[in-house]
Amino acid sequence: MKYDIFSSEHEQFRDQLRKFFADKVAPHWEEWDAKREIPRSIWKEMGKMGFLGFCYDPAYGGSGADALFRVVMAEELARCGVPGFGVAVAGHNDMGTAYINLLGSDEQKKRWLTPCTTGDAVCAIAVTEPGVGSDVAAISARAEKKGDSYVINGQKTFITNGYYGDLMVVAVKTDPKAEPPFKGISLIIVEKGTPGFTASKLEKIGAHSSDTAELFFEDVTVPKENLLGEEGSGFYAIMQNFQLERLVIAALSVETSKLVLERSLEYTKERSAFGKPISKFQVIRHKLVDMAMEIELNRALVYQCAKAYTRGEDVTREISMVKASSGEMVNRVVYQATQLYGGYGYMSEYEVARLYTDVRAVSIAGGTTEIMKEIIGRLMGI
Repeated sequence: MKYDIFSSEHEQFRDQLRKFFADKVAPHWEEWDAKREIPRSIWKEMGKMGFLGFCYDPAYGGSGADALFRVVMAEELARCGVPGFGVAVAGHNDMGTAYINLLGSDEQKKRWLTPCTTGDAVCAIAVTEPGVGSDVAAISARAEKKGDSYVINGQKTFITNGYYGDLMVVAVKTDPKAEPPFKGISLIIVEKGTPGFTASKLEKIGAHSSDTAELFFEDVTVPKENLLGEEGSGFYAIMQNFQLERLVIAALSVETSKLVLERSLEYTKERSAFGKPISKFQVIRHKLVDMAMEIELNRALVYQCAKAYTRGEDVTREISMVKASSGEMVNRVVYQATQLYGGYGYMSEYEVARLYTDVRAVSIAGGTTEIMKEIIGRLMGI
């Protein structure tokens, strides 16, 4: 089914991305997974191609593209079959840098957003703490203002791009006595190499090429100019950008599911048992049909949300729905695909086996399925 959503410019962008990822990314997944990192050179190449920060103002290296270009990027990141790379790019493009663009002054954008757009710097957003996930208002990391500086103390965890990243957009309490507590949350930039700031790698079960880190701040002193926006504006910015983050995750989930379905169709047509392709068995056909139906239903809602979001509409409820739905769906689709592949589905050399662990985090990161349901329920008035 064709959807009336993307223009010829969007499709041209898609073609460029697909060719680039097929040539520069897909052949290297094994090496990147083994090293647990993405080479800095690929960020530079993406910057030269205009694949980073394309939605931002041309004054800071972007092209002023609309949000639908983000959906195209998410879909092509999924299609290249290297989820760790996709997570890293989305963490930089749609999460970390988004806060600099949203709250930053012209001077701050020139200083930090421009190098992120050219690929000379990699950005991360640091909100989650060991004891705090979706309850952002409960963070304990603090930034005390002393003269013309902020002194930061605290800890963050599960931070995408946190180890190799150059810029951390850190959520901190600048007013621990604020009531309600969320009014005391601010966002401050901490640059790699700042004294007292250290990062430790975390080992995941999947998406290995994406670095995930635990961050430590011990009397980290940064100038007051590193504050993004006004004190107390951080929580509002985080809540606002959650919708973009979750929309991108949903698009990644749907396209990954489509990729897995395509691989499964190919395999079940080639694999024979009892004298015929296993796709000819009713139980197998029905599994494949169930996968296809779920994918199309979720795709339709992703696209509706994307169009509404691009128009500036508040689609918090619908985006929460499709984030929850698509995150659970991609896990079901990959599980069924692994079953269809039989013993080969358990072999790490096969793409579906790798994706089995790679996609598990989708229903956790960016807000768990359970949290999405709580948000939806609240917006339903229940």
